[in-house]
Amino acid sequence: MGLLKEIWILLTDMAPYLLFGFGIAGFLHIVFPRDTIYKHLSNRNIYSVIKAALFGVPLPLCSCGVIPVAAHIRKSGAGKGATLSFLISTPTSGIDSIFATYSLLGPIFAIFRPIAAFISGIVAGIFANNLPDEQNRIHEDDKFSCNICDNDEPHTHSFGEKISKMFSYGYFELVEDIAKWLVIGIITGGLISFFIPNNFIGTYLGNPLIAYPIMLAISIPMYVCATGSIPIAASLIMKGMTPGAGLIFLIGGPATNTATISFVGGKLGKKVLVIYLATITIASVVFGILLDFIWLKFAGETMFLTGKMQMLPTWLKSASVVILLVLIVKAFYAKYSNKQEVSGMGKIFSVPDMSCQHCVKTIDSALRKIDGVVDVIIDLSTKKVEVDGNVDNDTIMNAIINAGYTPEKLDD
Repeated sequence: MGLLKEIWILLTDMAPYLLFGFGIAGFLHIVFPRDTIYKHLSNRNIYSVIKAALFGVPLPLCSCGVIPVAAHIRKSGAGKGATLSFLISTPTSGIDSIFATYSLLGPIFAIFRPIAAFISGIVAGIFANNLPDEQNRIHEDDKFSCNICDNDEPHTHSFGEKISKMFSYGYFELVEDIAKWLVIGIITGGLISFFIPNNFIGTYLGNPLIAYPIMLAISIPMYVCATGSIPIAASLIMKGMTPGAGLIFLIGGPATNTATISFVGGKLGKKVLVIYLATITIASVVFGILLDFIWLKFAGETMFLTGKMQMLPTWLKSASVVILLVLIVKAFYAKYSNKQEVSGMGKIFSVPDMSCQHCVKTIDSALRKIDGVVDVIIDLSTKKVEVDGNVDNDTIMNAIINAGYTPEKLDD
């Protein structure tokens, strides 16, 4: 019962802020259509780098979901600087994770995290802009795109359609993308709170000289979404880990993983990869040190440091938990009830860097726009894509590549 209690506490603290953040994320999805983002990031100067960071901080994209968007931005003519700035600032933050961070870790963390993401993106982008870039802008990509439907012809939608899409994206599509990692994060946080003694964490991770390198070594290669990382960091901090080390985990975990590292090295070059990793490492440590300094300075101001402020009534927290659990259950049901398995009747491709429902929808949409495609089956568990229709292999592979992924044709 003690473990369930710890998990329930994390849920009740996060649920109201998560629901509000999902709603804001849906609003941003409508307000900032993809063509607007591409247009503003097409130049190769300091302004495009800053815009990339500004666009990236509030967008609720995880570190794998940001890859195809960054690939499209790059293909549309964005320089290495703007692309790298977007890649760093976007997965580290997100409007939903900002509210969730506030709920468990308080206003300092909620402010520090997006600021760190913003500055890190700009610094990396400036350095990357100084590298040679032979790419020319591809004008044919300057076309109309819609965040509500897949129709590429210029058109408009009614207010009701926009509201419907806002809710469906924020409370269904986005929840479906992060549900697994959110559940893993909350359960892991509960396990840490219940099983690990306070003196163990305080002894080993209360020392920044030990905690910082450990958090860097853990966070850089692993995949964890910006929201799912919060309960893990919060539980470790409550057990005695230095807050600065928690911030390092919150920055490094979502900003990097093996898939993103591979994308940066392959698409932007090894020198950009060095800038990418060095910027995240140095920035997370610098902001970690600064956070620890402020944390000690305001140690007595608990209302300033902690998110556990009784500002919300119990009934609202409990109702939010129920709604959130319903959305999570629905997300899991939708994911596994609609699971597709390749039949072997069409052309089959492996897409190893496809890792979430956002990837599935992006690839599916790109393939169905090809003339001659009859049906598309995508099995995320095996990372296989099957295309049925009178289409040659090169056309299919180019469509997947243009969507931001690296396909491999499997033998028939």
